[in-house]
Amino acid sequence: MMNNSARQASGAPPKRAAVIAQALTTTRADRQVLRGIDFTIPTARITGLLGPSGCGKTTLMRAIVGTQAKVGGTLQVLGRPAGDPALRSRIGYVTQAPSVYDDLTVRQNLDYFAAVLLPGRAHRHDRRNAVDRAVEDVDLTDHADTLAGRLSGGQRSRVSLAVALLGTPELLVLDEPTVGLDPVLRRDLWDLFHRLAAERGTTLLVSSHVMDEAERCHRLLLMREGEILAEDTPEALRRRNDTATVEEAFLHLVDAANTRAAQAAATTQEEHRP
Repeated sequence: MMNNSARQASGAPPKRAAVIAQALTTTRADRQVLRGIDFTIPTARITGLLGPSGCGKTTLMRAIVGTQAKVGGTLQVLGRPAGDPALRSRIGYVTQAPSVYDDLTVRQNLDYFAAVLLPGRAHRHDRRNAVDRAVEDVDLTDHADTLAGRLSGGQRSRVSLAVALLGTPELLVLDEPTVGLDPVLRRDLWDLFHRLAAERGTTLLVSSHVMDEAERCHRLLLMREGEILAEDTPEALRRRNDTATVEEAFLHLVDAANTRAAQAAATTQEEHRP
């Protein structure tokens, strides 16, 4: 496990980091959701944000894209403070719920959002090219003229991803994009993620609670109860914890964290004993 102090002792963050967080906190209804966490996300790589439901993954992602209230600490995104208006066109964000209009076709949905990103007659050709590329990226060419309301759940999710890809974002933030997809669609989406990183230099942050997806990422952030348990490559996590899978490494880290918490609680009780 690499805790905050261990990361600080290992040296400065990577020179090419898309996101740098230091002592990041968020509070909701007087409850601290993120508990002073540090992490970095390298450019042109897929970083997996893994952990059980309710551990703070969505809150962390919302902080990065600038839509989360009550954020403390330091959070730099693409060289600017998170939420800076200049970042809006540089970040693509796909939420868990598909953001499409059911009464429009796939292409009409993309035409609408492309017009928001690239308004005016002068950008008409660019909009058309962006829409064609996005439809092809998510493999919906055969469904381009189908109403979104008639698509399957997985297809609707791919339309949302296509919307996020319209502006060729430098940072793509995906909140559990493969939930509910069959194995073939999951494989195809991960192939697309790797192409985006390798061919376009896109930085991807992909959240999931499915541990087998960890092996598909270049780096991992393992979360539990608002804290980062570990930050490293899948191979390094397996090796450091002497496990065969990332899931086993995660469980080992959870057990170690529980042990430390129990020891700290016992020490506190002993100190306050009369």
